[in-house]
Amino acid sequence: MAPQLTIRPGHPLFLDLPWSSSIADWDLPILLDLPKGISRHEVRFLSFPEGTYVVKELSTALAHNDYAVLRSLEAVGAPAVHAVGIVDNRAPDRTSEHSAALITAYEPFSFSYREMLAGPGFGARRSQLLDAFAGLLVELHLAGCFWGDCSLSNVLYRFDAEAIETVMVDAETARMYEEDLTDGQRAEDLEIMIENVAGGMADIAAEAGADLDQADLELGYDIALRYENLWAELGQTTRIRVDERFRVTERVERLNRLGFDVEEVDLLPSLDDTSEMIIKVRVGNRNFHTNRLKALTGIDALENQAKAILADVHYFSARHSDSATTKSTLATRWRATEFEPMMSTLTALAGVSDPIQAYCDVLNHRYHLARSLGTDVSTLDALADWLASGRPGYPFAYV
Repeated sequence: MAPQLTIRPGHPLFLDLPWSSSIADWDLPILLDLPKGISRHEVRFLSFPEGTYVVKELSTALAHNDYAVLRSLEAVGAPAVHAVGIVDNRAPDRTSEHSAALITAYEPFSFSYREMLAGPGFGARRSQLLDAFAGLLVELHLAGCFWGDCSLSNVLYRFDAEAIETVMVDAETARMYEEDLTDGQRAEDLEIMIENVAGGMADIAAEAGADLDQADLELGYDIALRYENLWAELGQTTRIRVDERFRVTERVERLNRLGFDVEEVDLLPSLDDTSEMIIKVRVGNRNFHTNRLKALTGIDALENQAKAILADVHYFSARHSDSATTKSTLATRWRATEFEPMMSTLTALAGVSDPIQAYCDVLNHRYHLARSLGTDVSTLDALADWLASGRPGYPFAYV
């Protein structure tokens, strides 16, 4: 029986690949040697004119579950890799390791947690990585996804301005629920995460020849605590007086600052005090600033990158606004005179493959430079000083 391909529109057809053989045996000119984390399945990277793709071979049941969950997460805007296609009938035995293959889009500028641990600046970035990991699990649970195999290895990481973004990679064991996850399901997922993270840290210590006592086996508990704090923040109910409706706006803005869109706000009468009301909110995706930047300027960026760039738009607008100029006009002028020229300059620099992140590093450098000088600094002057200072930030993010 010939392999059967199901491919989403807008991507290569992948018909000419030798699907009947294991991808471990492929020797093709389009194969790329890219960094990857530890995986229990064979993974290869392919280069096409349409982009870079990841092929993972696994049993038929696991491949179909992985594909279905990733499609569901994409539909609700959750942070997971994008499923592109699935290949069936690669082997007569549907339970064999290479009976099927999952094709996903490659996540640009991403890296594994092992690269993060080995790279520069991990000490300063440790808290950001744990916050990002906890935030990812919160977002998946809000989307009704029980992961079942949450670990550091099953996540990709990207620098996102002065923060880190996390993206779910493996969804083989995950399950989607239409209703909210129960507290028991969430607790089970956290227990699995704690155990898996401890195992990953023990492996790293062993590979480094370090004693097991030196492994950061408590890392998973730290992530779980951050998860619980964020979950409590999102799920808390707030009591207000009937004449304090302005506090609804305050609650929404607080969640927006955390990056979450607010889908619904319920104002419920208090059963024990008729002079009070209870605020309950239902949060959506953690893309509030990404969506705002896209709507205002047409620029696509990660959540914290978008927050930094929006601050630059506001900074520009404050210096150039007048009563006759609209916000959208100022944003257009900013993009034409500030953003696009800077992006061209950064793109032309050797070693900078992620100009959006580099732009955010320049903005951060501009802020600290202005504070040290006690006066405003132009972005061009900040760029010159950033380059002269050795591009402070995280250089391996640009490789």
